[in-house]
Amino acid sequence: MDIFASRLLQWFELNGRHDLPWQQGRNLYRVWVAEIMLQQTQVMTVIPYYRQFMQIFPDITVLAKASLDEVLAQWAGLGYYRRARHLHKTAEIILTQYQGEFPQDYEAVLALPGIGPSTAGAILAQALDQRHPILDGNVKRVLSRYHAIEGWPGQRHIENQLWQKAEQHTPTTRLADYTQAMMDLGATLCARSSPQCQHCPLNSDCVALATRKVDILPTKKSRKALPVRKKRFLVIHHPEIGLLMEKRPTTGIWGGLWSLPEMLLDDNIEQSCMQRWGIQVARISELPAFRHSFSHFHLDISPCVIAMKALPQQISEAQTCEWQALAAIRAVATPVRYILDQLSPELLGKP
Repeated sequence: MDIFASRLLQWFELNGRHDLPWQQGRNLYRVWVAEIMLQQTQVMTVIPYYRQFMQIFPDITVLAKASLDEVLAQWAGLGYYRRARHLHKTAEIILTQYQGEFPQDYEAVLALPGIGPSTAGAILAQALDQRHPILDGNVKRVLSRYHAIEGWPGQRHIENQLWQKAEQHTPTTRLADYTQAMMDLGATLCARSSPQCQHCPLNSDCVALATRKVDILPTKKSRKALPVRKKRFLVIHHPEIGLLMEKRPTTGIWGGLWSLPEMLLDDNIEQSCMQRWGIQVARISELPAFRHSFSHFHLDISPCVIAMKALPQQISEAQTCEWQALAAIRAVATPVRYILDQLSPELLGKP
């Protein structure tokens, strides 16, 4: 064990996180679900979702036999919904190909949907104490600073350097603790902003600290201004049967979730409602517009509530749309839930 790992583990014993829910009754299933949830999401955000998820889906068999809608309903609010689809698909694969037992071989784990090299290593290290280096965002930041590796970590040659350092420092014992310690250090002391270098167990050897480069490492990706898209979200309702909801495609943003029908701001609302659904509009009520940002664009949403003159005979897009009672709508993205939460009895009264 080199000095890097030794100091890190000594720090972890006193300062690391030892009471996370996936560390209790630790097994491959529990660690796997946690690692997928923790991709691009902070620990404190994940914890309540994880606990609820484990209550609903306590093992792989229950998860595999659940519908995708049930899984997405429990995921709603966590974002990056492709992770939930991969989780469900992986559970189905494990049930059919591995008799419901999560594989213990690195290559087999790596081959499962939604699992990359770092996630595969983290799962096996934490659940089985196998020796595998990890390289998530927190670890990249720690290693970039400790070794003063300049260049955006998303570049292949920079990432390869970081993998070499991760392999170099990974010990042969206490792999579960070491893996958690690396993630903990990056999430706490070696944070992206306002790092607490004075408390870091690695500060005496950190090259970035010695050369005053902590604030500029890891090198940031040059960013362009994000494009802005503008959409109108329609709350089409009938007091007897509920709201018209639209199933989104399985690919793309909010894949597989239910959403409110959308249209461009320049489209005529009355004409579109008649052409798409055979709906005659009785009244339109505007709700305040708001912005929802993704990693690659901003979405400006203008919601409006549509009261109908009469219930249409048949919905033209019935294969993707259905009427749902407001209280029963569950598997929706955060901005859609935000709109639904604003709906009052007055807005949803009879036209």
